[in-house]
Amino acid sequence: MSRVLVALALAAVSAVASAQPQLKPLNVIVFPGGWNLPIWAAERQGFFEQNGLRVTVTPTPSSTFQMQGFAEGRFDIAMTAIDNVIAYQEGQGEAKIPDNPDMFVFMGGDSGFLSLVGGKGVRNVAELKGKKLSVDAMTTGYAFVLRELLARSGIAESEVTFERAGGGLQRFQELLKGSHDGTMLIAPFDLLAINQGHARLARADEHLGAYQGVVGATRRSWARENEATLLGFIRAYHAGVQYVVDPKNREISEALLVALAGRTMTPQLARQAADTLLDPKSGFIRDAAVNMQGVATVLALRSKFSGKPLGNPAKYVDPSYRDKALAR
Repeated sequence: MSRVLVALALAAVSAVASAQPQLKPLNVIVFPGGWNLPIWAAERQGFFEQNGLRVTVTPTPSSTFQMQGFAEGRFDIAMTAIDNVIAYQEGQGEAKIPDNPDMFVFMGGDSGFLSLVGGKGVRNVAELKGKKLSVDAMTTGYAFVLRELLARSGIAESEVTFERAGGGLQRFQELLKGSHDGTMLIAPFDLLAINQGHARLARADEHLGAYQGVVGATRRSWARENEATLLGFIRAYHAGVQYVVDPKNREISEALLVALAGRTMTPQLARQAADTLLDPKSGFIRDAAVNMQGVATVLALRSKFSGKPLGNPAKYVDPSYRDKALAR
């Protein structure tokens, strides 16, 4: 091939590449686990690319790592428990972050899928008295749910020992090792533990009622400057939810869980996990809306255990971006 033809060929390739829309980079930090199924589906099906995004997903080892990096701007979006957002907005988080954070919640993900799971040989909540329980952080995440479940079972906080052990994956692993006697786990980690002979001691939804779990959060300043990117993420995530809840895609959803939810996830457990995650009533929030009644429950628990009355959900939630993204 002559140099002229080579030059023409390279020019043609360059022209095609330049004609392709540039994907906007987006950094998202998540807790490892099956509740990322809509994100995995959005990646597999190209929903992020269809919305002009190149998404990098980072799994976090703990809420402190996540919220510190999020507040410092190293991550654009955090898929996290709404209690974490409230805690750090109120200055009650354990990690050191910049002053005056402007975090807010823009969409809902799920109701938490929370269960209190016992360590080896622990078969009921009463047996936790005098035992060691693991949490992510004492003042954020699902520690308040654990403390409430203990209180409702007549166990005082002075009658147990709390130990920080990181996020759900880390607590699950330590529970299997026998390091702790109980912890709060989210599906499918609770199912994985039960498969290893551990007992589910209590389900949070049976005791607390409506509860808002994982949400999409970002910073108000970032959202104003990157509205198109945020709307694209919401649309892609919502498309991921619609994909996984469609019965026609059930086998693919289970295959994603087996491939991405951890080495202990078997096809049989994936079917059980999918039953929980895709449940029409208690599974992924189909329209990505925030459950404001569930937020009220979170605020009531934080008010009780932090000693600071909190009562205005609108202070932490702005649904306008979600509404705009899905209006069409």
